[in-house]
Formats: sequence, structure tokens, C-alpha cells
Amino acid sequence: MPAYHSSFTGTKNSLGNMALLPLKTTFRGPAPPLANGEEMDIIDEALYFFKANVFFRTYEIKSEADRVLIYVTLYITECLKKLQKCINQHQAQNEMYSLAISKFDIPGDAGFPLNSVYAKPNSPTEADAMRQYLLQIRQETGSRLIEKVYGADGKPSKWWLCFAKKKFMDKSLSGPGQ
Repeated sequence: MPAYHSSFTGTKNSLGNMALLPLKTTFRGPAPPLANGEEMDIIDEALYFFKANVFFRTYEIKSEADRVLIYVTLYITECLKKLQKCINQHQAQNEMYSLAISKFDIPGDAGFPLNSVYAKPNSPTEADAMRQYLLQIRQETGSRLIEKVYGADGKPSKWWLCFAKKKFMDKSLSGPGQ
């Protein structure tokens, strides 16, 4: 069975070889707002496909939007590692905010795990826009993941947290031992 791919294939804007996709978010960044009538964005799609895609060791990239889907999936795994240690939703929100704004590598940096799949930004301006876009994605993903993991009752869901040890494509956004 093949992995699930992004349905957002018709985008014209990109940063490097990553699609610059619209987001429904309150966080500032370069992502355009979601068009009226659209319900799902790339973060919703990544959360929806996460439990199925995380089991794949390989992933065939069919569009620039798939690169965003890969990044969000890897980031969800990092978030789940942090959420495992949280005892309540308030602590989880603090952890997700800290993780989102912490220093992170972008494609082209030496510490980025998938440099072979992502293109290095062409200019410092594009690198800055990519960093802001990924920061916006990280903040929104953490916020939505808390809603999924903690739900209405405020207790962590073991059905989400059990995926914290899985490695999508045998990769991790954090370095070894983190």
C-alpha cells in the first residue's frame, strides 16, 4: 500500500522546492490565507494522514506540497515526543510554543535531515521567508495537535502519544539523543 500524498498540487508559489501553501492560522507569516470555502489546509491533511504515513520508511515525492507534508509529519513526531512528558494541557501549550520558536534548521543547513530532498534557498531573502513559513507551520501545527491529543476532557490521548517513538522515513528533525 502506498503512502498518502498531498492533494494540494496546484500551487504556483514556492520557497526552494517547497510549496508555499495557504493556511488557516492566526500566526503571522508568509503563508497566504485559505480561500473562502476551503476547509482543509496542509496541516489538517498532515494530521489526518499522520497515523498511516508514519509507518513508511520511504516516501515518493509527487509534488512540492509533499515536501511540506513530509516536514509537518516529522514535526508532529517531534511534538508528540514533547507532549509525552506533559501532565496537563497548559504545560503542553507552553512546550509546543517553546518547541516552535526554538532554533531549527532549514533546507541547506548542515543539521537539516533531508537536504537531499529539499532545495537550498536561492538567496538570504528566500531563506528568511522559508524560516518564517516553517515557523508559522510549526506554531499552527503545535496548536492543532494539542486539540487532537488533549481533546475536550483535557487528558492526553494514548492513541496519539503511542506514535511518539515512530520515525517517519527513519528521520527526525531533532539531532540524535534529543
